[in-house]
Amino acid sequence: MALVWVNGQPDATISPLDRGVAYGDGLFATMRVNKSEIQFIESHFLRLAQGARRLGFDWQPTTTLRELLLQCAKDNPQSCLKLLLSRGVGGRGYTPPNSSLAINEVVSVHPFPDLYQHWQKVGVSLQTSTVLLAKQPRLAGIKHCNRLEQILVKSVSLADGYDDWLVLDSDGDIIESSMANLFFETDIGIVTPKLSYAGVAGMMREQIIYQLLEMKFSVSVTEMNVDILSKVKHIFMTNSLLGVVDVTQVDQQTFSIAPYTSLLRERLDLTL
Repeated sequence: MALVWVNGQPDATISPLDRGVAYGDGLFATMRVNKSEIQFIESHFLRLAQGARRLGFDWQPTTTLRELLLQCAKDNPQSCLKLLLSRGVGGRGYTPPNSSLAINEVVSVHPFPDLYQHWQKVGVSLQTSTVLLAKQPRLAGIKHCNRLEQILVKSVSLADGYDDWLVLDSDGDIIESSMANLFFETDIGIVTPKLSYAGVAGMMREQIIYQLLEMKFSVSVTEMNVDILSKVKHIFMTNSLLGVVDVTQVDQQTFSIAPYTSLLRERLDLTL
């Protein structure tokens, strides 16, 4: 079976005039396949539909697309699925055409990163990136296709012993890691960075917030300056593939593994 489909066609290609190719005019989701099941598939669809509306086009998953994704999951029982949506082909310049375009859907299957299982067991170390995220409220939160900031972050080599980057915005506030959302336990409860101006509000972030509330934790979303690290008891990061991973170090400051992250993974079936 093919590993890439464009609009349901195996091994097809996308037009070089596609607006996603030309301008990053689209968005995407990355989904974990576990035992042939796509985890939180409806939440992924909802998030994509909401993001499409924010970009100015309408999208809903068709029965054909659902069937393709489910077949991919069946054929690749432990894998990563990526669903990318582009506004389509039309217009040489930035301005989208007034008429509706045929949205392009690209489905691809990828191996699941083996490293994530190790990270769940021992945690990760973060190094603060010197690449700062711009503040743009119209794009903040959604996983749009223009990821040049993250590419710049990842283009710098990490120091020995570090696994990922801690990323700040242009005001020096904590936003995320280069690949995941962050949660911090403090004396007032668990806090996660406000993403109204920069960053990606991941699907797993939402699931974790709901689960923490069910576990009777106090959870708040707030702007977070790096000074908060001196008041933090535990840190963990989340995304749809790695699930929940403890952060045991940020630069030279160390943290212990939280006593409840294993329970979060158990309750949401995230253990690798």
